[in-house]
Amino acid sequence: MPDATAEPHPSSSPPTDATAEPHPLSRPLPAGTLIYDGDCGFCTSIARWVERRISDDYLVVPSQQVDLGTIGLTDEDVARSAWWIDPDGTRSDEHRSIAGALRAMSRPWPAVGRLLTLGPINPLAGWTYRMIAANRYRLPRFGNPRRCDR
Repeated sequence: MPDATAEPHPSSSPPTDATAEPHPLSRPLPAGTLIYDGDCGFCTSIARWVERRISDDYLVVPSQQVDLGTIGLTDEDVARSAWWIDPDGTRSDEHRSIAGALRAMSRPWPAVGRLLTLGPINPLAGWTYRMIAANRYRLPRFGNPRRCDR
């Protein structure tokens, strides 16, 4: 996986078309960011829950509004998993992304976030995340996902 702090390829240059709008989040991401699939009703519902509880110092944003290349992610990466980007640029996926977001909330959520990545709970949390992610389109209660049928 590419390094999140890697510089853009020297041969890449900005578009010369004056009408081209910059990518919504081509600027550096803030202190911490949760990136989720904005085309998925389930993911969007969970992201809204996180957004209501997370500190204002952090950002919750759909992957469709992020210049993924600048943080070393691909469309395939964000289709597979939510991502947490730490202030130092460290990327975490799957249950570790949820744990990162929980640690950025007020009590009692940081303890829950730490718990998700401890000892025997870590593999169970990973398995649970992958099971939910693989079946998220079957959760109609969370809206009508447009592209959640992967």
